[in-house]
Amino acid sequence: MPISKFFRRRITASKMTISQHLPWPIKFALFAVVIGVGGAIAMWTYDMGRSFAFGPKFSPEQMTALQDKVASLTAERDKLLATAATIESQQNIEKSIQKQLTDQVNILTAENNKIKDDLAFFESLMPSANRPQGITLQKSKIEMAAPNQLRYRSLVMQGGKAIREFSGEMHISLTLVQDGKPVMMEFPDPKSGEAAKLKLSFKHYQRLEGQITLPEGAIVKSAQMTVLEKGELRAKQSLSLSAQ
Repeated sequence: MPISKFFRRRITASKMTISQHLPWPIKFALFAVVIGVGGAIAMWTYDMGRSFAFGPKFSPEQMTALQDKVASLTAERDKLLATAATIESQQNIEKSIQKQLTDQVNILTAENNKIKDDLAFFESLMPSANRPQGITLQKSKIEMAAPNQLRYRSLVMQGGKAIREFSGEMHISLTLVQDGKPVMMEFPDPKSGEAAKLKLSFKHYQRLEGQITLPEGAIVKSAQMTVLEKGELRAKQSLSLSAQ
């Protein structure tokens, strides 16, 4: 199966939604019924008390009927209260499930975007007569990851028939605006030593990605990536800041 078809099958995102089966108006109505039943019980109790104090005497049959009525209303009230509590619990569960599904959709979206990038990358590795010879920079991008944090990434590739092991390094030159003035920034800092260099060592390709801490209040206008081999320029690419 071709690599591109394999990845394209995975690049789908289902829209998942949860509908509320019992909206708030219905829930409010249930609470209103509970309050009404409670009021009815109170009225029956009040009338029964008045009858004992001021009205005619009740027969045993009437007392039994009243007691049964109060018991029935109390049972109905308790049932409605239990139903309302169940609805509240179900709504809380649905909200929790909806949040989990939303988080899953966000994760799947991020994974699909990565798969698209990988698909484009593998397609670029397929044999092609139009592939440029020598060292090239592909899929390069810079974007703001956070305030004063710049994220960069690039794919360094080597084309041609006689492919050899390449060993070199990458430099990133940033054009900034700070306090209204243009400023140039080199990454890695030339003074930072050998360990900080963006080293390259590959035969076919190598990915480079990371973050750059910017000066306080600096605004990135553009960037240039260059690939050097023993101090000699092998490839370069100019970039503008990408929107997230």
